[in-house]
Amino acid sequence: MDLVAEMLHKHLSSEFSSSIQATLLRPSFIPLFGHIPSPLAAETAHNADRIFNRFIRYPLWARSLRDRFDLFHVADHSYSQLVHQLPAARTIVSCHDIDTFRCILEPPTEQRSRPFRAMARYILRGLQRAARVICASVETQQALILNRLVPAERLSVIPYGVHPAFSAPITPGASAQLDALLGQPDQHSLEILHVGSTIPRKRIDILLRTFAGLAAEFPAARLVRVGGGFTSEQKQLARTLGIDSRIVEMPFVDRDVLAAIYRRAAVVLMPSEAEGFGLPIIEAMAGGTTVVASDLPVLREVGGDAAIYCSVADVTNWVDTVSRLLRQSAAGGHAITSRRDSSTARAARFSWSEYAAKYADVYRAMNSSGLASSFEYRQDSLQA
Repeated sequence: MDLVAEMLHKHLSSEFSSSIQATLLRPSFIPLFGHIPSPLAAETAHNADRIFNRFIRYPLWARSLRDRFDLFHVADHSYSQLVHQLPAARTIVSCHDIDTFRCILEPPTEQRSRPFRAMARYILRGLQRAARVICASVETQQALILNRLVPAERLSVIPYGVHPAFSAPITPGASAQLDALLGQPDQHSLEILHVGSTIPRKRIDILLRTFAGLAAEFPAARLVRVGGGFTSEQKQLARTLGIDSRIVEMPFVDRDVLAAIYRRAAVVLMPSEAEGFGLPIIEAMAGGTTVVASDLPVLREVGGDAAIYCSVADVTNWVDTVSRLLRQSAAGGHAITSRRDSSTARAARFSWSEYAAKYADVYRAMNSSGLASSFEYRQDSLQA
């Protein structure tokens, strides 16, 4: 969660420097096993490098720093193994979701190897040692409580913010980059957007089937995907549905370009079956774009009445809802203006400045002297 650590550090440094000295530390990643020509062997070597850095090198590095700071803050719960090497009574962890622990909590549906489950348990034990665990949503807090992972008295909720770039005017540079990526818009342009990864819980299958259900009625529509490429299975499904030629896959892009993509989209879809927060919802809403999301408690927590919700995995419901919205959008009128105003008002409730202020309160409460130094971590992510 680079964004969270960076925004927290930025606002702590600019708004709370008189009482909090925040240091953002980022250990380098060392590729111990090097680069191997064979793609399969190279992937194995890279995963070995990740395990080595994450479970050996980073913890040793963290241990060497334990006497240098008043407080420690691990900004990503999937690195909670670091808490084993830090003074736990002075360590905070930000928990974004419970995905890291699903292989322990739901072994039949989240099947992983025995070594992977052992690593997950070790990470969980680190999380459980932390003095405070801060969640981004009430839903994540409740999941930790209901699964008896962390006692309720050590949990708090501090929602994310939305970056000002998503509500600011689109810069000429970002507009030019967007035109280079998607072509210049015209009166017939109709882009349906999804932002995020393609891991199973994102339900890309529902996204593709929904777009396929819209394709005939809206022949000018394209599905734009930001955040990495489809898996081979997802590509095959797109071909089977006959929509592969109408899909634009884009990598992760700079924030100002992403803001321009959100603004250009007719609608943003989020058909996930599970989320820890749902940041694309408020990013899209900040620019006034309509969002249709799965009817999950956590996404209602974020989107409120400003988003529109569909039953999880109910393709007919998704197609009917999005089709109706696209027709309304083409017709224009008060309903569109009202929805845009509602979206921007909802997004304005999420502030990184407020996020930092609430964390500052946590730091002060944990430090009797009133002077705390925070320790933000960001390392590579483990994929296995």
